[in-house]
Amino acid sequence: MNFHTADICDEYREEIKVLPPLFRNYGGVTRCAGPIRTIRLERNNADLIAMLSEPGLGAVAVVDVEGAYEAVVGENLMKSAHSNGWAGILVNGYVRDTHVTSTIPVALWALGTCPRKSFEKNPARRGIDLDFGGIVLREGEWLFSDGDGIIVVQNGLARTLSGKKR
Repeated sequence: MNFHTADICDEYREEIKVLPPLFRNYGGVTRCAGPIRTIRLERNNADLIAMLSEPGLGAVAVVDVEGAYEAVVGENLMKSAHSNGWAGILVNGYVRDTHVTSTIPVALWALGTCPRKSFEKNPARRGIDLDFGGIVLREGEWLFSDGDGIIVVQNGLARTLSGKKR
């Protein structure tokens, strides 16, 4: 799908949500679009590993660790996301191995980098609403990202956009 987030914002300004400029891209592509799949982690990425091992079918994993300063995505998870068909990953937290993640053709947006990861064993919650900087992201909505930023649209509008030539 060819799109520009600025054009979508201009045309559908009342129907989109724009994430604040908190996130930086550490993936191999800047542009991605796909349905959102949510997960909240508690200082442990085991459930994210399981999620990204499932068929992504072009979805975007939206991961909340509430900004904990420990990496939850790195080289291995990006390789898994790519091989399982995920379009992107948005992390309200930190990532590592960016010298490799930047070469993998999956978008990876995060607050920043951290070389340390957590070894705690805590449960995660999937399919829940997440709040990033005052913007609520829901399972089934669509995320669009490019060099101008990250926006979220309802599923119906996403179907309209996917049928347009941009």
